[in-house]
Amino acid sequence: VRQKTDTASKTGVLSLREHNLANLPEKVFELTNLRTLDISNNKLRRLPDKLSSLINIKSLNCENNKLIKGSLGPIQHLSNLTTLNLSKNKLGSDTIHEGAGSKTRTRPVQGPDLPPLPPKLKQIKLCSNQLDTIPPPIYAPTMTKLERVDLSNNSLAAIPVEFFTNLCNSLVELNLNRNSITALILPPPSSCKLTKLKSLSLQYNHITAPSRKQQAQEQEQPLPEALFADTPLIDLDLNGNDMTNTQLNEFDGFDVFLERRRMLKSKNISGGALTDLSVCGLE
Repeated sequence: VRQKTDTASKTGVLSLREHNLANLPEKVFELTNLRTLDISNNKLRRLPDKLSSLINIKSLNCENNKLIKGSLGPIQHLSNLTTLNLSKNKLGSDTIHEGAGSKTRTRPVQGPDLPPLPPKLKQIKLCSNQLDTIPPPIYAPTMTKLERVDLSNNSLAAIPVEFFTNLCNSLVELNLNRNSITALILPPPSSCKLTKLKSLSLQYNHITAPSRKQQAQEQEQPLPEALFADTPLIDLDLNGNDMTNTQLNEFDGFDVFLERRRMLKSKNISGGALTDLSVCGLE
């Protein structure tokens, strides 16, 4: 570790991944020039208060630790942070198991899933955290630069309208794979349009096409017309949902979406499109 911290004092980059750490070495907090810190694949239960002194950090990777609710306070002081990976922790769990073998005990966990987040944040990954709601700090009105959000492999059943409202001018890419979502509700286009959303992945959720009876009753379709017609969406992945390509084609606004993709494909035909232009992962 000492050799790595010595090198990091010169480079501003430190990786302590897979070091079996339950605590961070004190030497780390002396690296005030640190821009990138990777502490993934360790055994950290909380981020130490001293981490808040590393105000030059732009990228922080805490993936695959044992971080729980209320353990991330120092993050709010990392004012230059742009990329944050908190995947594969236990931020949505209400209990924690302590001890081993016959001495294992369970205690409740209190505190917010996330503290207030630095307003310069552009990307956050929170997949595999047992979340059943989206932590409100992600879509606080201050998060005007947040472009990419990964909430895959959680237990989300719904996405708050405020999530889309507050991120409408920044959100580019949203990953909601492997949750329990049945529908998306967007704010009215007259009040807010998702002006930058280009990629939305909803693999293996519970989105189904409206039945004939529901159509007759004019019930809302699970993916609103505004998603197709009033955003620049290009990549939409619905693989693993109980719906066919034919049913999706009947959704209001879907023809606008297909035309936008067709024009992009034509534009990129000589250089090769950089985007997936299959029909949304459905058969």
